[in-house]
Amino acid sequence: MKKIFDTDKRIKLGIWGLGRGANFVKSAAFLNIDVVAGCDIHPEIRERFQKIAPQAFCTPDEKEFLSCDMDAVLVATYLPDHADHVIRVLESGRHVMCEVTAFQTPADAVRLVEAVEKSGKVYNLLENYPFTKENMYLQKLWSEGFFGEFQYGEFEYLHEYRALSYGYNTYPKVLPIEPGYAVHRWRSILNYHYYCTHSLGPAMYITGLRPEAVSAVRDEVTLAGYVEGARHPTAAPSMIKMSNGGLLRNLMGSTTGDYHASLRIWGTRASAEKIHDLRIRVGGAGGGMYLLVDAKWNELGELAKETGHGGGDFWELYFFAREILTGEPAPWNIYAACDVTMAGLMAVRSEKRNGELVKIPDMRKAEDRELCRNDHGDLPVFNTSDIFPAGHETELAGQFNRMMTELYPHGNGGLILFNNVMDGIRIYADLRDAESKLQVRNAVGKLIRELPELAANIELAQKIRQRYPDSKPGHTIARVLSEQDLPKILNYEQTIRELEDWQNNLE
Repeated sequence: MKKIFDTDKRIKLGIWGLGRGANFVKSAAFLNIDVVAGCDIHPEIRERFQKIAPQAFCTPDEKEFLSCDMDAVLVATYLPDHADHVIRVLESGRHVMCEVTAFQTPADAVRLVEAVEKSGKVYNLLENYPFTKENMYLQKLWSEGFFGEFQYGEFEYLHEYRALSYGYNTYPKVLPIEPGYAVHRWRSILNYHYYCTHSLGPAMYITGLRPEAVSAVRDEVTLAGYVEGARHPTAAPSMIKMSNGGLLRNLMGSTTGDYHASLRIWGTRASAEKIHDLRIRVGGAGGGMYLLVDAKWNELGELAKETGHGGGDFWELYFFAREILTGEPAPWNIYAACDVTMAGLMAVRSEKRNGELVKIPDMRKAEDRELCRNDHGDLPVFNTSDIFPAGHETELAGQFNRMMTELYPHGNGGLILFNNVMDGIRIYADLRDAESKLQVRNAVGKLIRELPELAANIELAQKIRQRYPDSKPGHTIARVLSEQDLPKILNYEQTIRELEDWQNNLE
């Protein structure tokens, strides 16, 4: 393939936080970027990184990492640390790109934006969801005036992933946090509004608008399986007034129906929607033609789709490298990062005020910075290391995280698999297509193999609940068990025979 940039200059990149950060190694190879160093406190994650970047220096020590010869750093550490870590990188004289979200409090936003301005270095937010082929196609049409003026939109990022309250975001299997009686120090507690960028980000990128005010009302109906009394696991919608006066419903959260990149957007000349396929209604009227569109990548897009996250990871690195090498601005500079992050923080504030419309501060403005300078936000007070009572049995309590990641694993296993099968069998006769029926049959076969292991985890859950009934884990487990058909799980030999009979009756 021909060179992407018309220069032989290389960018020496360090990656700080190798769970998510390691995913960028493949994209970097195409973009004049040499990954020269990595930093992570977890030995298993460092080991995985070294396998895909054997030439890179790797260390658990932050000071040792920052002493390496690097031009830029990718920060993919825990969300509460983003602002502090980015500022440390800037003060060391490097360019920086940072995973979402950019900061946790309005006061952090002020510190961050002023550090970027003082440094003169490139800062980019690593928000990848705008850069799907469909969103980039819509952005091009929007910039050409095809859709007219933004009127209303609905953008969604629904991601039910209970295991991440108890483990690290490693693929294909979640790595349980150790010790097993201390849950994830931010994924288990933060309101879903803090993670608003995957839905709001595409809307901002497509339309070129910024969010100006937000209203959010708390949904009180939650899912089981999250740490009781910590995170509020439910739908987290907000209504945002955009800078042209149009309205956007921004939806995040944990539900029984994930949509990682769905959208509906209305302009005054045309509208579009994408749940699975992209459709555009043209003609400037409600009854206009409703057309199925095949969005195409350009040459770089074909390369991007090979590198993960629907091409988004590639484009994030591309825009960052381009700005460093050519000076051409990237979409997610510090001010856009503040806009998209602050919308989530103010949605949390609006929830606390029963849906009051709250202004979203603009960090470009000196007066807004001063209002935020000592505003330390609405963070929850929850000790993630103190969920069991003092003096607990470490051997028993230490199995809690592993058990929870196996009850709610990534993909089709544990209780997810069990309920898939029971629900799928119940409606099997009503399924319309062969593919749906095949999914159910395959799930039945998998459950027959895995049901004894699920029963063992349920027995362990009952033991922990009985030993610590009034603890946060005890309450968490009690709700999980109350929603399950425990006799079918625990009497697994009988259930396996029933499933085998069901299979045989289909033949």
